[in-house]
Amino acid sequence: MGLNTIPNIITVMRVVLIAPFAYFMWQQDYVTALIIFLIAGVSDGLDGLLAKRFNWQSRFGSITDPLADKVLLFVALLLLVMKGQLSWTLFWISTSRDIFIVGGATAYHYLVEPYEMRPTLISKWNTALMILLVLLVLVHLAWFALPLQLLESLEIAVILTCVISGLHYIWLGFCHYRARGDGSSLKPEAQEKGQVSNKAVEKG
Repeated sequence: MGLNTIPNIITVMRVVLIAPFAYFMWQQDYVTALIIFLIAGVSDGLDGLLAKRFNWQSRFGSITDPLADKVLLFVALLLLVMKGQLSWTLFWISTSRDIFIVGGATAYHYLVEPYEMRPTLISKWNTALMILLVLLVLVHLAWFALPLQLLESLEIAVILTCVISGLHYIWLGFCHYRARGDGSSLKPEAQEKGQVSNKAVEKG
């Protein structure tokens, strides 16, 4: 086991933290839940920094790291909704968006052509706002009360960015499919070969 496995070990540890986080959330021990959430956040930044700084990136990490983040946020949102701290509207819009994006990208990858989907800027903003919302709600429950208007406004911002980012992914997928159809997604060499073959056919 080499040093290049450190980011993956940190990611696995973050996955393991999801269970105690859910337990303490359910028991309404919000202080401990907040501490675990902060540790998970720090570990997320740390494994990404190490992977990029020392080129310790791997296929396992590229799949497990964002999956761990998604599962942690899903559990946090679900429990906060069940505790009456967030709305079911936020939960269902966020969950439906993720299911739609992952399902659509997977279907396109296997039914049309291999396609590597990368997070867009609006999607990154959505994730950042969602993490901030969960963090502030936990602070509100664990340490001191925050203005409800602040939390409600942030929740609305998360919902809006969920919708916008979902529509943006649909547009990107449509554009990519159209580019594939007219051949503009091909490499220049492939397009040149295609043009040469077409000319040959015309001459023949």
